[in-house]
Amino acid sequence: MRWLGMGGVISADDPKWIEPFSGLTEVQFARLVALVRRRGGDVQRGRPWRLPLEDRVLLVATYWRTNLTLRQVAPLFGVSKSAADRILDHLAPLLAISPARRPRKDTVYIVDGTLVPTRDRSRADRGAVRQAGGVGAASRW
Repeated sequence: MRWLGMGGVISADDPKWIEPFSGLTEVQFARLVALVRRRGGDVQRGRPWRLPLEDRVLLVATYWRTNLTLRQVAPLFGVSKSAADRILDHLAPLLAISPARRPRKDTVYIVDGTLVPTRDRSRADRGAVRQAGGVGAASRW
């Protein structure tokens, strides 16, 4: 079946769609688009994208935030399921969280190892309680 391109319903051009579908404010969304652009998300190689970068970022955010399939998300943006899949494949790595920096060698960690009372399942009939270790917090100084 050939995809007959129709105009999408959702577009980042209209700010009212950004927050409900991405969960981000307009300012946060603009920063996210700028980050994707800096990471090479708008590089033109081959055939140009049908959607502008802002709409492509909104498509990925909508897909991740809602529990819709690409088959359901694609018509909202006026693209085919295959095009939505290509957009996701292209932008997902650029939207991934950057790896954390390695801490310096002289970094001191403070760990709270409070014992938490837990029920002993092997002796549950007698109502026995034992102590089990649990890390409450870890801080870097």
